[in-house]
Amino acid sequence: MSETSSSDGKIIGIVSYLSLIGWIIALVMHNNEKTEFGAYHIRQSLGLMILYICVWLLNIILAIVNIPFLGYILFIAVFILWILALVGAIQGEKKPVPLLGEQFQQWFKGIG
Repeated sequence: MSETSSSDGKIIGIVSYLSLIGWIIALVMHNNEKTEFGAYHIRQSLGLMILYICVWLLNIILAIVNIPFLGYILFIAVFILWILALVGAIQGEKKPVPLLGEQFQQWFKGIG
């Protein structure tokens, strides 16, 4: 693997964490030049986006039953996981996010 490929993989990994549009751009970039690093972070970021949507839906339910503070705590937890994953991609590491990172790799192994 050339230095360009590993650099492209790192860029793909970083871009994948920058919103849904960033994830789509990273997926298109990855399809042009597949790297293990890029695929790893695409799967991690997809898992985090799905987790965010689940927390958002749970927050709606919690607001209805008048417990919104728990939803805010969960949003903060997902944000911390996102920061950890983004920092890992920036540093060129393939570290799974705590608690669910390994499952994200298994669940989305068809991507990449």
